[in-house]
Amino acid sequence: MAFPHRPDAPELPDFSMLKRLARDQLIYLLEQLPGKKDLFIEADLMSPLDRIANVSILKQHEVDKLYKVENKPALSSNEHKLLACRAAFLFSVDLVNADKLAGRTRKYKVIFSPQKFYACEMVLEEEGIYGDVSCDEWAFSLLPLDVDLLSMELPEFFRDYFLEGDQRWINTVAQALHLLSTLYGSFPNCYGIGRCAKMSYELWRKLEEEEDGETKGRRPEIGHIFLLDRDVDFVTALCSQVVYEGLVDDTFRIKCGSVDFGPEVTSSDKSLKVLLNAEDKVFNEIRNEHFSNVFGFLSQKARNLQAQYDRRRGMDIKQMKNFVSQELKGLKQEHRLLSLHIGACESIMKKKTKQDFQELIKTEHALLEGFNIRESTSYIEEHIDRQVSPIESLRLMCLLSITENGLIPKDYRSLKTQYLQSYGPDHLLTFSNLRRAGLLTEQAPGDTLTAVESKVSKLVTDKAAGKITDAFSSLAKRSNFRAISKKLNLIPRVDGEYDLKVPRDMAYVFSGAYVPLSCRIVEQVLERRSWQGLDEVVRLLNCSEFAFTDMTKDDKASSESLRLILVVFLGGCTFSEVSALRFLGREKGYRFIFLTTAVTNSARLMEAMSEVKA
Repeated sequence: MAFPHRPDAPELPDFSMLKRLARDQLIYLLEQLPGKKDLFIEADLMSPLDRIANVSILKQHEVDKLYKVENKPALSSNEHKLLACRAAFLFSVDLVNADKLAGRTRKYKVIFSPQKFYACEMVLEEEGIYGDVSCDEWAFSLLPLDVDLLSMELPEFFRDYFLEGDQRWINTVAQALHLLSTLYGSFPNCYGIGRCAKMSYELWRKLEEEEDGETKGRRPEIGHIFLLDRDVDFVTALCSQVVYEGLVDDTFRIKCGSVDFGPEVTSSDKSLKVLLNAEDKVFNEIRNEHFSNVFGFLSQKARNLQAQYDRRRGMDIKQMKNFVSQELKGLKQEHRLLSLHIGACESIMKKKTKQDFQELIKTEHALLEGFNIRESTSYIEEHIDRQVSPIESLRLMCLLSITENGLIPKDYRSLKTQYLQSYGPDHLLTFSNLRRAGLLTEQAPGDTLTAVESKVSKLVTDKAAGKITDAFSSLAKRSNFRAISKKLNLIPRVDGEYDLKVPRDMAYVFSGAYVPLSCRIVEQVLERRSWQGLDEVVRLLNCSEFAFTDMTKDDKASSESLRLILVVFLGGCTFSEVSALRFLGREKGYRFIFLTTAVTNSARLMEAMSEVKA
């Protein structure tokens, strides 16, 4: 049932080295404070730390107690204190001052991850504790969540860059790419689209040029790299996910590659933390499947498993001994995983039935196709009036806005007023954020931006038109989704019913209604090995694109490595996009590797923009 890789598919590089490097660096930092020590961890680093170094490893290196960073300093008796943090470094001020008040003298170390910022040290100096603490950096920037999925675990990247314009993480991205090229060889072919992608690429190239030449003769293991800004394609991230892994993320929240299944899934009174990756054989077979196919597969799997158990009835003693020693343990593990995923499916079904999921999907498809916009607007109004969920209502409003190239002023004011009346005026700042990010905008009176641009482009050269387009985009962000959709054939024409069991294209990840824009761009550029012929699409996207081929490295690359493509999502990627590109890889004979600042979905996107925290 899972997408089988083609026999000629290239092998993936071994990314476990990244985890070992991060663990070794952490151990080195721990050993700089000899003796027993307490480790304070910022909440966002708890899950990544758990994946890299478990409690037993920390204990081996004399970490006595582990504390989660909270508002008040915890009582601690050890002489040494370490704080591993990303943004909560001011907690160290409270730690030091609390000990000073109590008359205790200790050694403190603040470990910044993934990088130490000069501004943070300046703040510690202003607070008067810089002389009391030593500062260091845990340059852990890449966590392998699966054999083909790497995450920087920077969920704040999206808001910091795409809303606040904060560029501090661009250096982290460049350093991550530099690490990959050092370990696995430089990338012969580089493509990208978006301002953040271009800045990250340029900084990475500078780091490469400063390299002393030790790795320059290395044979590349990955033939192509594609950098993509999240704001190039908001639509895909805003749509409800219907592949199994995406639905699990939407329903239960996959965090750092694992999920907490509650009692409703485990059929017990306890919750269970489950790692979701290729090692889970049951999950690996259904992760990329449309949800409508999953129940049937799991039922068949259960019958096959029962048949394997039933074989023991006719066995003699020798056969039974072999069965117990060789097969029973594997069957029990498979049975446990099967029970969990059946429980997860049942829980998803109950929740989605309660939410009238089919009607929601129908509305989303209408918005994507540009049909029944009045009916869709009425559905959103009803959603708001029933106070279903502030995040869900916001998501639908954003999807309507982007697909329609902004809301007409009357609808914008009406929906905004209804939303604030229904969920409270606290959300007013959220609307300002969404507008600034280009997620929820109001159409300008008169000509739409697209119409003006098209008139301009007929009068001037492509280069000049591009500059004028940039000038327009600085005045107001517009999606031009409808025009882009037609250019790239994002809404497939289907004669008869779309067969989700035997998908024909990447649109299956959205029930055959829509091909993810981000994935289509990757497909088109890889086919051409350039942006040639996509000038109009780039202009409509209002983004800068780039392509670079290093012929010296391209000649050294093997035919196998040229079919390995690293796709870098700046601002987060969804499991739907991952599934779509895995499908494309199977069809074209590629293998895709995904690097993302964090895994995202529509709810996380809206929460990042919201000023009202749940």
